[in-house]
Amino acid sequence: MKALRPRLHEEGDDDDPLLSVVNLVDVFLVLAAALLVALAGMPPGLGGGERVTVIRNAGSPDMEVIIRDGQRIERFRGDGGAADARGGTRAGTAWRMPDGSLVFVPE
Repeated sequence: MKALRPRLHEEGDDDDPLLSVVNLVDVFLVLAAALLVALAGMPPGLGGGERVTVIRNAGSPDMEVIIRDGQRIERFRGDGGAADARGGTRAGTAWRMPDGSLVFVPE
């Protein structure tokens, strides 16, 4: 029996088919971890039914506001001029409080 042990030990473990399966499992674990990291770094709002507001060219005359609410998308574009009342009526008064908040008081 002693003579068999050195000979088996000399052959080595290079021919073991289980080692290639273990290596494949390691590769899939690394891919799964990379996928989880990529999903964690994904910006919010790219999912399904969230409401997202994007302002393009803020403060310029050609400013555009895009609102995505689920599948519905609305775009509002400025015409470069100041806003006017267009026949509206006064609805109330807004007060700025000492802490910086605004309070609207309807008439």
